Amino acid sequence: MQWDDARIFLAFAREGSFSAAAKRLGVQHSTISRRIHTLENELTTQLVERRAQGYVLTEAGQDLKNSAARMERELLSFEAVSAGQSNKISGELRITAIANMASSVLMPLFAKFNAAYPNINLSIEVTNDSVRLAERDADVALRQTNSPGETLIGTRLATIASAVYGSADYCASLAAGHTTEKWLGVDCCEHHRKWTRQAAPQLDPSFCVDDTSLTTAALKEGLGVGYLPCFIGDSEPTLVRFRQPEKQHDLGLWLLYHRDLRGTKRVLLFREHMQCEINKIGALFEGIGSQAAEL
Repeated sequence: MQWDDARIFLAFAREGSFSAAAKRLGVQHSTISRRIHTLENELTTQLVERRAQGYVLTEAGQDLKNSAARMERELLSFEAVSAGQSNKISGELRITAIANMASSVLMPLFAKFNAAYPNINLSIEVTNDSVRLAERDADVALRQTNSPGETLIGTRLATIASAVYGSADYCASLAAGHTTEKWLGVDCCEHHRKWTRQAAPQLDPSFCVDDTSLTTAALKEGLGVGYLPCFIGDSEPTLVRFRQPEKQHDLGLWLLYHRDLRGTKRVLLFREHMQCEINKIGALFEGIGSQAAEL
């Protein structure tokens, strides 16, 4: 049995469908299906069953998943140890970050790192979903959380404050009693969704968004008020704070990586770089900006 066959089957077993596994591995849907069917023929046993609710693993399929996962852990561990033994400042470094940060406040920091270490190939992926660092979906994850994974090594880089924002004209109209209070329906993350329900439990939003950039655009159009991280809201000249930040809404900005990578030179250099650079702009994340000074 070839490792590549086990790798393809493992991706399918984790994702639960041919299309999702194909997307994960960057191959065609038909490739995944064909390779698994060939594998079943070679092993003379059924690995996957199709049921009404979708594909499920047979007992043999579950056993193969467990074996393939152990093989993967061994290979990844060897890869990490090998990388850690080298003092070369080169190679690929895959970073996953939240979209609203990666494309704005973090991009200049990535650019500085790239200029300082041109032999490290920096690859940035944006996603708000959980990332499996143990399976090397990425080398480093930048995440907003107060509960980083126990199996990961983490460095808290900053505290991210959030506040309720609206356009200056809309908030002025509210203060004058010329309009009624409206809240955006925000579904960009569990935090903002929960805070919105708590802040306005009786209000039924007539306008909903599922991305922070959409929240910002909707607020600028005067469609209501809603939560934004202060590093975004305070940077928009047409927005003002409708409510000030509250401590219970603070989130940590964490740099996370797997324990196996703790000796890898490029990971350590990136961690040190981000610690230094984010420390310089900590006030931006904490909401200690011009709007806070005015209020």
